[in-house]
Amino acid sequence: MAKNNNGANLGFERELWQAADALRSNMDAAEYKHVVLGLIFLKYISDAFEEQHAKLDAERAQGADPEDPDEYRAVNIFWVPKEARWSVLKAGAKQPTVGKTVDEAMLAIERDNPSLKGVLPKDYAHPRLDKQRLGQLIDLIGNLMLGSKENRSRDILGRAFEYFLSQFASAEGKKGGQFYTPRCIVRVLVEMLSPYKGRVYDPCCGSGGMFVQSVEFVKAHTSGNGNGGKAKADVSVFGQESNHTTWRLAKMNLAIRQIENNIGKEHADSFHQDLHPDLKADYVLANPPFNDSDWRGEMLKEDKRWKYGIPPVGNANYAWVQHFIHHLAPTGMAGFVLANGSMSSNQSGEGEIRKNIIEADIVDCMVAMPGQLFYSTQIPVCLWFIARDKKNGRFRDRRGQTLFIDARKLGTLIDRVHRDLTDEDIGKIADTYHAWRGKSSPLAGEGQAEYQDIPGFCKSATLDGIRHHGHILTPGRYVGAAAVENDGEPFEEKMARLTADLRGQMEESAKLDKLIWANLEDIGYVF
Repeated sequence: MAKNNNGANLGFERELWQAADALRSNMDAAEYKHVVLGLIFLKYISDAFEEQHAKLDAERAQGADPEDPDEYRAVNIFWVPKEARWSVLKAGAKQPTVGKTVDEAMLAIERDNPSLKGVLPKDYAHPRLDKQRLGQLIDLIGNLMLGSKENRSRDILGRAFEYFLSQFASAEGKKGGQFYTPRCIVRVLVEMLSPYKGRVYDPCCGSGGMFVQSVEFVKAHTSGNGNGGKAKADVSVFGQESNHTTWRLAKMNLAIRQIENNIGKEHADSFHQDLHPDLKADYVLANPPFNDSDWRGEMLKEDKRWKYGIPPVGNANYAWVQHFIHHLAPTGMAGFVLANGSMSSNQSGEGEIRKNIIEADIVDCMVAMPGQLFYSTQIPVCLWFIARDKKNGRFRDRRGQTLFIDARKLGTLIDRVHRDLTDEDIGKIADTYHAWRGKSSPLAGEGQAEYQDIPGFCKSATLDGIRHHGHILTPGRYVGAAAVENDGEPFEEKMARLTADLRGQMEESAKLDKLIWANLEDIGYVF
């Protein structure tokens, strides 16, 4: 059975979501998300704290002090002051003052853990939040052991947190895309770029999914991964997020995963307040807002980032593309999501900017994705892959070449409006790119397939070929049509059979039409 990649696949997370959602009542999903995720986060750090507290308590004879905050910080566990411990919340869950108790707990944790300052939600005492339902939610979450050492190693909470993010994104519809990129899309980007080590940058990081998957990628490839076989990711995380509430989600998401990061001390707009102006990243992974017309581009006409042309004020797509390129190291690589229009638009100078980027020979690969992958939009999307240096020694010399992949036929509908990519789909896309790109010998592993063009799916095109198509990057223009398998039936015989089938179906249709009209006449409807 193909594995679904948009959820956590834990088994209990769906039941937990259904129970938590039932307690939402009439509260808007955008507000309720912070109520639930804040409590889940608090339960996680409380479990980790209590486990370490018990260990230190048992070691008092050796001089351990279970009430010394440094004993926890030394092992990368958040210090939880007495008034913020889960036992206090549980004891007060049935009290009308439970909202005030939770708010005070969140304030105390932020006070004693500077890295969480300004991150945790503190609106539990607000009148619009039903206190009886809040108490029930505390009891529900309290039945889970989320932060024990075993569950931390299995990343139980991190995966449950991600599942809840995906469900809230679905519930919020269009607005949900501001904080969540479907897991399968992130996995395609990460699997293709393979960020084993170095500086990873996402200037529109949402809830931090690109960073989480980069670290997960390294853990999943601990053998022959270019990281000395280490499961601990040797990556440095840099980024920022312009939306304050989404930035808080990212800080919690990364804290749960114990991923050290530099995504700023507050939310900030990457175009107008670049928090990392001098950063040159080894990898850029991003899903910027599509076709953003409200990016205040008129204030940045002379910006140094616009090396390939001034992006139009009415659409930020090529501002993002050039921002990504600007922040790449000399041998850096970028993978990012954009609306399909970015591959062919000639409006407001976008075609000229795209032409200049193509002529600089830094477009490494283009992937057309299936529709219905996003919760927030039905706009078809594509993946861009940029390589600052196609002859950098890590892979084969790809100068003058670009790979086009048409993946629109991949994926499986998981409900009426959402599609997902299976592990096999993701592997097919990533393996095609790796085979085309080639790998440096010590890390390549054995048995990598040799690249071949596949009609209807992938094509390695030359720069001259792209010029011939007017610098349009739509994969469908290059990959051609898939070969149709010959079933061995002669054409004349097939046409005779199909014509006979059609005649029979039309005769049957005529009979059904007569029957329907007769039934209508019987009940008094005569036309």
